[in-house]
Amino acid sequence: MFWAGTLWQLYHFTKDEKYKQTAQNIEKQLGTALADFRGLDHDVGFMWTLTAVADYKETKSAESWTRVLHAATILAGRYNPKGHFIKAWNPENGLYRNGWVIIDSLMNAPLLYWAQAETHDPKFGYISKKHVNKIMKYNLRADGSVNHICVFDPKNGKLLETKGGQGYGVGSCWSRGEAWAIYGSALNYKYAKKMKYLNAANYFLANIQQTGFIPLVDFRASKEPVEIDTTVAVIAASGLLEIAKYVPEAEHDLYYDSAIKILKALSAKYVELDPEKMGILTHGSVNYVAGHADEKPIIYGDYFYAEALLKVLGKKLQVW
Repeated sequence: MFWAGTLWQLYHFTKDEKYKQTAQNIEKQLGTALADFRGLDHDVGFMWTLTAVADYKETKSAESWTRVLHAATILAGRYNPKGHFIKAWNPENGLYRNGWVIIDSLMNAPLLYWAQAETHDPKFGYISKKHVNKIMKYNLRADGSVNHICVFDPKNGKLLETKGGQGYGVGSCWSRGEAWAIYGSALNYKYAKKMKYLNAANYFLANIQQTGFIPLVDFRASKEPVEIDTTVAVIAASGLLEIAKYVPEAEHDLYYDSAIKILKALSAKYVELDPEKMGILTHGSVNYVAGHADEKPIIYGDYFYAEALLKVLGKKLQVW
């Protein structure tokens, strides 16, 4: 999906048909996942925003429109009306996880606003707002840091516990979760206009200024070993550029200039331009593993790097 999203951004920028054709082939292959259904989870937002939404915005394809609405309906079906949240993952190894909510899902919620706009059915927007409000109350802490995972009682919505997830541990702050909070809250602010949605950015900026604008995998991990995640930087940079569109003029430069500093820091040290090598953005980390850093190119790092650069150029395709 992120590869297809990159291709759509490149097609929008260049109008080169090969990018569109390859992206559409990927979208068609994803159709088998829609048909099977069982393996789909909260990430249908990512999967079809970066494929079918992009396709529909560029080509007005009726098939893409149907795929997006199908995906949005699946996402809405994961909503717990008593707990006011969209559950994250599916059952695994006997663990049902019906009350699990993750910070990443802020990026999936805009798919529901798309469905509301296209169908004029307010249920989609209602579900999205309730879910985002739940995340803002429990996954986002008062100081702007985040819990990656919150576990709620699926029968009444009461918070049972928090989990470290892909971060250092319980009570820590997984930096990519922080980046999802920055970008996801900015996207949802576009629809809900609640300023509290933008609180994560300042916590993030305070931390990356201490490490040359290259984020650690977890902001509350032990000082050693030092583990970084460049994917965090580009997700956050694109999110900060989004925030800059909505804040008062006096605050615009803080977020815009910070995004530029992040992109410059990455481009100076962590970009691989050899076409024979895998990936563009190096030193991405899937999660925190103390003493076993596995820093490598990751496809979503390349997507958000391209998206952020095109935003700076004023040439991006607005898919979210």
